[in-house]
Amino acid sequence: MPENTPRESSFGRSFARVGPRMDARGAADHRRRLVAAARGVVVEIGAGYGATFPFYPAAVTGVLALEPDPTLRGLARAAASKAPVPVTVEDGMAESLPAADATVDVVVSSLVLCSVADQPAALTEVVRVLRPGGLLLFYEHVRSAHRVLGAAEDLLTPLWSRVAGGCHPNRDTAAAIAGAGLAVQDLDRFGFSVLPGNPRVAHVLGAARKP
Repeated sequence: MPENTPRESSFGRSFARVGPRMDARGAADHRRRLVAAARGVVVEIGAGYGATFPFYPAAVTGVLALEPDPTLRGLARAAASKAPVPVTVEDGMAESLPAADATVDVVVSSLVLCSVADQPAALTEVVRVLRPGGLLLFYEHVRSAHRVLGAAEDLLTPLWSRVAGGCHPNRDTAAAIAGAGLAVQDLDRFGFSVLPGNPRVAHVLGAARKP
């Protein structure tokens, strides 16, 4: 979930209200697909209000969920108590993961790489903590492949990022993941309208493996 500045305190409250509506429209199914391949030791960045927690499979031995926004973090801790696998929720940022090199089996990112302040730094951290053969499982909204819509997202981004917790609607996150040295696989690209009346925005859901 959006991860950036103290502005998140108000944004977190707004997202906590809107997020469940988005989940009911299909995002929950996307999250279920996202974590189906999770196993072993997991780090989830930008865990938000814990929307992915109910879907972690039994192959997961434990989740360290990081969420910098205090409102969302409190909700995530409540959700962790009901999760089917052990989940620990801590304050933390994607650009500085509290894990040693090559100790994590899976990193999960659900609608957060759009909002990290330094996406290349966050992906460098993901690569650092993953074991060889480890996976980054990602579900993100991205820049439209449509020329006109993509240009509109470019124009909108400076204002939108200020009012939406640092969200950048024009990031090509799948390309950035590949550029960080991870092998992207099983990539699904689709349109999704997060709320009634909203346009269908490009999303990607997939996995990327560390060599």
